[in-house]
Amino acid sequence: MMPRFKLEGIHTPIVTPMKPDGAFDLDGLADVVEHLVGSGVHGLISGGSTAENYAQTVEERLELARFIKERLNGRLPLFVGTGALRTPDSLALAAGAREIGADGILLGTPPYSVPTERENALNALAIDRAADLPIILYNYPGRMGVEMGTEFLDIVGRSRNVIGIKESSGDINRVHLLARDYPHIQMSCGMDDQALEFFAWGAQSWICAGSNFLPEEHVFMYETCVLNGDFAKGRRIMSAMMPLMRVLEQGGKFIQCVKHGVEMAGLRAGPMRPPLRGLNKDDKRELEQVVRALKRSIADIKAGN
Repeated sequence: MMPRFKLEGIHTPIVTPMKPDGAFDLDGLADVVEHLVGSGVHGLISGGSTAENYAQTVEERLELARFIKERLNGRLPLFVGTGALRTPDSLALAAGAREIGADGILLGTPPYSVPTERENALNALAIDRAADLPIILYNYPGRMGVEMGTEFLDIVGRSRNVIGIKESSGDINRVHLLARDYPHIQMSCGMDDQALEFFAWGAQSWICAGSNFLPEEHVFMYETCVLNGDFAKGRRIMSAMMPLMRVLEQGGKFIQCVKHGVEMAGLRAGPMRPPLRGLNKDDKRELEQVVRALKRSIADIKAGN
């Protein structure tokens, strides 16, 4: 049976450009949306952690989602993040996503409460009922404290709305488990330094914050591995990307790096909301050097060198 939504390509969890006072820079956001559409990404996700959802009210998150949906005007699918500490907030986000005509929702485990697998599954099904839209599950135990394990997947996977899972555990055994035991749930790469492995195991999409500022390079990696099946070239691309993955995944300054990357691309991202602060001069310089080298290397690979 075909899923309601085929999860293919590069899906960008879009940043939230901010003004110095912490207000939304909607003109800046419009420019980022246009840049991503023009660069060939395949979908957008609003209200993820990359968008600083934890520092926004439900109303603000829905305001952003509505704005992005209107700017896209049907050119790309939009999934709306529903992750929140409080279930009523997740339900409101899910219902709001349905009201604005979103294409689906990204559904994570509520952080901090550490639910059992059954509690987590029943919570997910309540959010599913509120949205009645295609769902990408979001497994990120490093942030949420618990994993979407087999008991959870067995219960939630029965819903026809559950089309995919963004797998961000970093555990390669999860990739094997999902590919072999849950083939009806489309697997999407959520751990950037494992994109090659995900694609080798049949994933056809990558939800990657780095595509906010390097969309064409991420699309090239997807096309090389998934559309062309050229894993020898894919290894070269991934090798060129690895220094960036190290900076993003292991630096502890993930959103700060992504926002500075967006500014480097000539767009406005602005500051973070507290508690986060921008990169210092040394961190900026390191990121700039890594991005320059990455762009050079991938341009060489594209040129056939």
